[in-house]
Amino acid sequence: MASWVLSECGVRPLPRQFHRPRISNNNNLNSTFSKKIANFGGKTDLKSTWLSSSVCRNRGNWGLKVSAPLKIGEEESQKFNNGVVREEEENEFDPGAPPPFGLADIRAAIPKHCWVKDPWRSMSYVVRDVSIVFGLAAAAAYLNSWVVWPLYWAAQGTMFWALFVLGHDCGHGSFSSNLKLNSVVGHILHSSILVPYHGWRISHRTHHQNHGHVENDESWHPLPERIFRSLDDISRNFRFKAPFPMLAYPFYLWGRSPGKKGSHFHPSSDLFLPNEKKDVITSTVCWTAMAALLVGLSVVMGPVQILKLYGVPYWIFVMWLDFVTYLHHHGHEDKLPWYRGKEWSYLRGGLTTLDRDYGLINNIHHDIGTHVIHHLFPQIPHYHLVEATEAAKPVLGKYYREPKQSGPLPFHLIDNLVKSLKEDHYVSDTGEIVYYQSDPQFSGSAQKSG
Repeated sequence: MASWVLSECGVRPLPRQFHRPRISNNNNLNSTFSKKIANFGGKTDLKSTWLSSSVCRNRGNWGLKVSAPLKIGEEESQKFNNGVVREEEENEFDPGAPPPFGLADIRAAIPKHCWVKDPWRSMSYVVRDVSIVFGLAAAAAYLNSWVVWPLYWAAQGTMFWALFVLGHDCGHGSFSSNLKLNSVVGHILHSSILVPYHGWRISHRTHHQNHGHVENDESWHPLPERIFRSLDDISRNFRFKAPFPMLAYPFYLWGRSPGKKGSHFHPSSDLFLPNEKKDVITSTVCWTAMAALLVGLSVVMGPVQILKLYGVPYWIFVMWLDFVTYLHHHGHEDKLPWYRGKEWSYLRGGLTTLDRDYGLINNIHHDIGTHVIHHLFPQIPHYHLVEATEAAKPVLGKYYREPKQSGPLPFHLIDNLVKSLKEDHYVSDTGEIVYYQSDPQFSGSAQKSG
């Protein structure tokens, strides 16, 4: 598939000029950016054949459901290359402006071997991680010391998160080209940590295909102001007051985000197509079997022992998942755009994602922090993402935001999280390019919302 897309896309020249970042808290951001975008050529629809309209509705090919567009229109690489930048703006950078390159240009810069999936290498990571999980549990149970248990919880919760990331690769089809292998491994890994594999996979596909879209995105998307204002105090606190948002994932699986309905467990949910019901039922049955196993082990070993061995690490895993996924789309020093309508495209939405450095954790959780290229090309295996990102940086220019270097552990990201939860509350109900605004009464901040 990779070589076919390349032949369809071709290579396009890049302009030599980029803008300098501009930081602004102007209350009229939406109208200002809309006017500037008019100078770059207007419409930005991506003329492409999407997986959601072709492959995605064929249940037998679900392994390919999350990917970049298979075809890229001729305009996408040429559309902005001939744009004229006004002299007074030549040193500025507008993050909401259409990029002067296309998806094909990024793809062409990535070495061909980065697209190759090695199932043996992928399985080696599974064997490594599963061995560590069982080894940690055996050691903790044997020592059974309150000096050891907190260390075990932190380590095992992190390893549960690593298992999730490998199952995540299965869902994207980047684990291997064998659909059955992806399904079996994905179900084993995700069911073991109480995630319904197909239910998650399908909603995650929706997230990737609509990243950066205010209404259509599925993961940590912004709330329009009307929905934010309609939330009661309890709901607002759970959404914006730490640590509650970092415990949200299990509740999201059951009920999704505010303003949306459905469940990842119910085959008739709005999340799923009619031909996906069997997949959802299969994953729900696997999830139920794991839950029953935990109940059985609680009877045999005692509920306190299972709480210590599994329950606490599970919630550490949930915190890792929410922490990482939130910061992939929030918490940058500059305000980043969200899109609606004709201003949204797959490329522009993907460019709003962020890479993060997690120090020693990078290798443990399989470089999931290398996220921009993953969002644009999720079929690239995780062990090639760093190299692919380095190759793509010259094309991305200032649309790529270099992550702050971490120490051994990513404590620096806690400030980004807390700041974002205090400031990023909602976006305007109208406008096709919008930015997060704050509710000063809710946040306690002196900053006025736009």
